[in-house]
Amino acid sequence: QVQLVESGGGLVQAGGTLRLSCAASGRSFSSYTIGWFRPAPGKEREFVATIVWTGGRTYYADFVKGRITIDRDNAKNTQYLQMNSLKPEDAAVYYCAASNRVTSVAMASQYDYWGQGTQVTVST
Repeated sequence: QVQLVESGGGLVQAGGTLRLSCAASGRSFSSYTIGWFRPAPGKEREFVATIVWTGGRTYYADFVKGRITIDRDNAKNTQYLQMNSLKPEDAAVYYCAASNRVTSVAMASQYDYWGQGTQVTVST
């Protein structure tokens, strides 16, 4: 079992920044792929970004490339989502998710453990 707790959400003006955190407890954090997702109309949760545990390769959704950076600190069992140049359309609840069996990083159904989410609100 892996428990995930997100934090760092809040209200920010358009163009501002937020740094979300995902703290993990339970099994070895470093052996899990940890991703970030958010709800989207008519979809399973929408992929935002992920770090694959083997090699640390990062993947980003096209709509966040250049604005968002994902990184992790295995010693602290924590993953971060640095969000810059935020837009009103980025407003959502952001969830982190973990899996050690991911073959397609953007598929929410391949992630087995989920946090409760953290709200990001972007004002104009």
